[in-house]
Amino acid sequence: MQIQGQIVDIQNKRIYAGEITVENGKIISIIEKNHNIKSFILPGFIDSHIHIESSMLVPSEFAKIAVLHGTVATISDPHEIANVLGSAGVYYMIENGKKVPLKFHFGAPSCVPATTFENAGAVIDSEGIKELMASPDIYYLAEMMNYPGVLFDDSEVLKKIEWAKHFNKPVDGHAPGLRGEAVKKYISAGITTDHECFTFEEAEEKLSLGMKVLIREGSAAKNFEALIDLLPENYENMMFCSDDKHPDDLIVGHINLLCARAVAKGIDVFKVLQAACVNPVNHYKMNVGLLNVNDAADFIVVENLVNFKVKKTYINGELVAENGESFVKHIPFETPNNFNITAKEINDFAVSGSGSKIRVIEALEGQLITNEIHHKSLIVDGQLVSDTENDILKMAVVNRYQNTKPAIAFIKNFGLKKGAIASSVAHDCHNIVVVGTSDEEICNAVNLIIENRGGVCAVNGAENKMLALPVAGIMSDKNGWETGKLYQEIDAMAKELGSNLKAPFMTLSFMALLVIPDLKLSDKGLFSGNTFSFVDLEVI
Repeated sequence: MQIQGQIVDIQNKRIYAGEITVENGKIISIIEKNHNIKSFILPGFIDSHIHIESSMLVPSEFAKIAVLHGTVATISDPHEIANVLGSAGVYYMIENGKKVPLKFHFGAPSCVPATTFENAGAVIDSEGIKELMASPDIYYLAEMMNYPGVLFDDSEVLKKIEWAKHFNKPVDGHAPGLRGEAVKKYISAGITTDHECFTFEEAEEKLSLGMKVLIREGSAAKNFEALIDLLPENYENMMFCSDDKHPDDLIVGHINLLCARAVAKGIDVFKVLQAACVNPVNHYKMNVGLLNVNDAADFIVVENLVNFKVKKTYINGELVAENGESFVKHIPFETPNNFNITAKEINDFAVSGSGSKIRVIEALEGQLITNEIHHKSLIVDGQLVSDTENDILKMAVVNRYQNTKPAIAFIKNFGLKKGAIASSVAHDCHNIVVVGTSDEEICNAVNLIIENRGGVCAVNGAENKMLALPVAGIMSDKNGWETGKLYQEIDAMAKELGSNLKAPFMTLSFMALLVIPDLKLSDKGLFSGNTFSFVDLEVI
């Protein structure tokens, strides 16, 4: 097979008319050759850090859409399913991903559960990490969220890192806002990357200390604008990632969109492509070709180097997408789950108050971090209730692995004027998280999730919309386009109920993520990420 076009040689920073010959999935020759073909051939795009589960699709269904955008491979942390099903969930993702052409490179989840302050469905200890790291299907130790454990020399945390070093596999970081002597110690433990930087100064410091920084632009956390100006001087040590990308966003685009935005800012196209295509392959020792002779034939054909509209995607020499049509075939898959609770009653969500101020989680648009604010409570018949006038809404986290009393908090900036929204996609343990305008609406939303053994929903009286997620309670059993359409409908209903967040369900999914400061809610209670301890709802 011969492919002609304008060949983009990233390493040597040149573009020339040429022809690529492919045999048995490998590139056997690349020659300069005169022709009139204007399209460009370049290595495929790589998402350098993504939780496939957050697309609400199993890997094989994710692949169908990703190849349309020129994505040929991912660095994938199966942390979400691991918190539900343990190592069995990791192997489920690996085996499902092997059945399609896209090259998934999975890591061993380092924090299952992420903290001891919440209940997950499974535990992966250092012995479990040892077993996973020994597998050739595991490429790295996934994000070390427990940075306090690293800083305070927690023996179990350090054992996990040592196993990664033993098997000569890199260790990913997760340390939002960590600076100064603390970040130096974190890096000295052997941690090589961070995708959680949210300010220019933080990323600049981490780069100066030898860390590789990933520019993240997902459905909720959007750090591209804050970090992109670092790329021209640090392009050899930066990558692009999405981290978490919901299905409706994935349909629109992937890493190709970040390349277009970077080039539009005047950044040299070779530097952009170094970050998007080359650096992940080198850092993680990926089995992905980089458009060299004897490489696997993993490359894409794009219309231009401005908007990066993908015309064709090849993986191992196989044409897997062309002009908006995906050739990745559907493969049957099982739907393992772990939902073990019964329906809740309205009074399960009641909480009494004394009339003092309450701690409120302030959700921030486009950020995983939150603020702690204090606000006058609204009390009716001695019970703390949602205050829609001031946008202080009741929130609950319901343990889905065992019947326990829901944890209650209050949150600002969701904006609901009626109804409730709920989800069993709730990082990291994937218990049920819900925000609503009344205890009745909250209870109805939670019970709809329980009835379907997982999903996302919006309810308003008798009206409801539900996207069932029967695979571990976090992924759909449908294809990406159908899942994306259902998700869009539920997202639209949430906005009809009053939310003005761009991605209310993605934002909701992070409100139980304790390892991102400051104030969050686990199934055990209200938690401060700054002090790494539980705090009272009422401010005394």
